[in-house]
Amino acid sequence: MNNVTFHKAIALLHQVSTKNGFLASAENTSNYQRVWARDGVICGLAALASADEKLITTFKNTLETLAANQHEIGTIPSNVLISEGKTEVSYGGLAGRVDAVTWFIIGVCQYAICQNEPEFVAKYKTHIEKALTLLNAWEYNNKHLLYVPLSGNWADEYITDGYVLYDQLLRIWALKSYNLFAKSESLSKKIQDSTDQVQSNFLPNSLGEKYHEKAYQELVFNKYLPCSFSPSGYKTQFDAFANAFVVLLNIGTRENQNQILEFALSLASETKLGLVPAFWPPVFQEDEHWNLLKNNCKYEFRNFPYEFHNGGSWPMVNGFVGLAMLSHNRHKEVEQLLEKINQANAADDFSFYENFNTDTQAPNGVAFCAWSAAATVLIHQSIHTNFKIVF
Repeated sequence: MNNVTFHKAIALLHQVSTKNGFLASAENTSNYQRVWARDGVICGLAALASADEKLITTFKNTLETLAANQHEIGTIPSNVLISEGKTEVSYGGLAGRVDAVTWFIIGVCQYAICQNEPEFVAKYKTHIEKALTLLNAWEYNNKHLLYVPLSGNWADEYITDGYVLYDQLLRIWALKSYNLFAKSESLSKKIQDSTDQVQSNFLPNSLGEKYHEKAYQELVFNKYLPCSFSPSGYKTQFDAFANAFVVLLNIGTRENQNQILEFALSLASETKLGLVPAFWPPVFQEDEHWNLLKNNCKYEFRNFPYEFHNGGSWPMVNGFVGLAMLSHNRHKEVEQLLEKINQANAADDFSFYENFNTDTQAPNGVAFCAWSAAATVLIHQSIHTNFKIVF
């Protein structure tokens, strides 16, 4: 299964390769026939892992398309449609996409690291620094954490807002990636300040000033870091994507990281798919955040319990969970998780669905989703070759 799914995944990445970059899906769904920032960079990381020159070129083209359409204030497009000589740029739907900015910086730097092309970072130095300045502005209070609007990242129909853990960690990764080239004392300080603020506000029994002392003291911590907080308090769902980055970026103590991995493994073992849900537990109709969830959709409601962001299982997210496990040398567990990812990706004759209902195992969302394929490639190559993403 592993080798077959790996080759099918590579074939799908080729299928979505265009001269302008990776499309989000091979399915003829209009919004997915675009070059997306986060999807494109995640597919690009898989391209680097694959060592396939055509895919690596597509990654480079993805980054060039995003850079060419950066807004004058520094915003990176959420997605770009180039068709019949016309370019249509979106910086977000109901809200702008904060993570498009950080994924772009990460993509440029990871490409340069893996390809040993520091000149690629130099080429986009102005773009990156403009983007970093914009991220500073999005703090609003100059206290080292980004303030993210509802619908402001990949979980664009979910309930997270304010100081969202996922976005803080992506920014730290972006800063660290760029500083490998810039070697700047001010960037080093920013990395440390941002890390300190994450640890102070998201970890239990932490030192340092709290943004929201009252809410922090009332919070009952679990074995993982909460997904977000805002002036109204904390949201405590387990965010698998964010907590994978906690491990990969070495946030907190080894004990904190081990607890996260153990929680993720126990959660996967309890589900029929054997995958880790993106957010857990689901929000139900009787819960306080249901109305926030119910109204946060532009077209149709998709966040039924156990589906989509609301407790659904995504192969892409599990790819990063697998990398986090691998960083702690949990080789047996990673092999098992890869098998489950591949089983999901192989459903309906290798349809590479976007996500699955964690309760019924039914596929959801768009088929032939490129970043679902990327999950297989990233873990497969990280296990079987010397490939490593630099965190």
